[in-house]
Amino acid sequence: MSIQIALDNRPEFYTNLDFVSGRVILNLTRPETLGNVIVKLEGESRTALTMPPPTQRDDLYRPRPPGSFVGDVVTENHKILYRVFQVYPDDGVALPFQPGQHEFRFNFKMPLNNVCHDPKAMSALLGIGGLGGAGFRTMDGTKQLMLQHIKATLPPSLTGFPQEAEIRYYIKVTIQRPGFFKENWRYQVGFKFLPVEPPRPEKTSQEAFARRPFTFKPRAPGHHSIKKSLFGSRSSTATPAEDPNQLPPNIEVSARLPFPSIITCNDPLPLRLIARKLAPTMTREQQVYLTALDIKLVGYTQVRVSDLVTTERSAWVILSAPSLNPPVALFGSPTDAVDAEFEIPRALWKDRRLPNTIAPSFRTCNIARHYEIEIMLTLSWGLPSSSFTAKQLPPQTVTLPLKLSKVDVYSGIKPPQQLLNSVSTSNARPPLQPPRPSQPQPQPQARPPQQPDPLYPPQLGTNAAGMYEDAPPSYDEAMADQLAGPAARPAYSGVTAENAPSSMPPEKS
Repeated sequence: MSIQIALDNRPEFYTNLDFVSGRVILNLTRPETLGNVIVKLEGESRTALTMPPPTQRDDLYRPRPPGSFVGDVVTENHKILYRVFQVYPDDGVALPFQPGQHEFRFNFKMPLNNVCHDPKAMSALLGIGGLGGAGFRTMDGTKQLMLQHIKATLPPSLTGFPQEAEIRYYIKVTIQRPGFFKENWRYQVGFKFLPVEPPRPEKTSQEAFARRPFTFKPRAPGHHSIKKSLFGSRSSTATPAEDPNQLPPNIEVSARLPFPSIITCNDPLPLRLIARKLAPTMTREQQVYLTALDIKLVGYTQVRVSDLVTTERSAWVILSAPSLNPPVALFGSPTDAVDAEFEIPRALWKDRRLPNTIAPSFRTCNIARHYEIEIMLTLSWGLPSSSFTAKQLPPQTVTLPLKLSKVDVYSGIKPPQQLLNSVSTSNARPPLQPPRPSQPQPQPQARPPQQPDPLYPPQLGTNAAGMYEDAPPSYDEAMADQLAGPAARPAYSGVTAENAPSSMPPEKS
């Protein structure tokens, strides 16, 4: 006996609104009586953290997961995707199968949003399904009702945090074998998932920026030129404050991105680096050069289990140029006016695309990812040289850090235009007015509203749920069945080995 799952035209990754279709291929070497053949489309967001010891007095009174102690590993599993398809039989009657190859077709469609946030959908899953008495096991959705959920677009596949966090998607098949002492046959295959990007805002001329001014230190007076007097041999040295030719350079360096700050997977950075002169310079000896440049994309992954939260930092090198040859001279001429701006050539990084292992920004119930851009610029007052004469000073160098926070990374998969139209229509629709009673009725005394923790938004159905922006409408609300997924999509590998064993610790029952 062998089981295989053959997907039709399997892409490198699936995305929202894609059809996931294929065949379950069963090879039998002897006659078997088979019951239900169940195919499930599942997605899990799993986290695990170790209970830390209390470090402060307030930590002693902080809520903890029930039954957990210091040093225990607590886990949380959110079923962000769960769909069941009974491919055989139609009437729930088990039938004998002869030796040979048998195929069962299945077909799913990837939704837009997670399913675990919906209390009605979760409460309908009571652990059993099927037709008549020939039932089969399903997920117990009541366990999901005890967790904190948010409504959001399905997150991308994510690994790289062993024993701590992962997001995986599967296709599972279960073949039931009626009778005592007969074990059901099970098989699963994983696949990668990358979501469509949210609607992009309209382009504007605004820019998000990070800037840092800097003034070099004045050079020692002994190293300046000596001026002889006409009436004697006494010499005097002009100080930097007296001679404008000896003023130390004073500049400001800024990094700019179009606002809102959005970058796209597999695309170059739309970054601008600009130097601005803050003090006058007169001679070429006051020239400043860019000698090194480092650009990194830093991702912060927030992992949550109940009230425990930790953040993991990851970095991807976009550009590493520790020694630019030749150095880039800032400003076209030393005599440029004050407040003159010079844009560092984008040719240094315009061909450096974001690595295809970067997942887009996302937020789901227990895992979130956001990004920042860190830039390190090394400036030199004077050209770097390996040898200096007695009358020359070694150049002054300084490394200036710049950070652009709140940077969103989009997947580059544009949603269908029909979906964008549906979202804009639903946003433009005026809110429904609550019905007014015909006669005034006595109202019971209401409890004062409690301000929810901003770190964990309330579940849907609570009074405070309206304080937070809702995710895009669900697939059933927004789209028709004939709408297919996006056709154009970038290359994406991620760090997910979709069929590798899970590195997460087992869940406690």
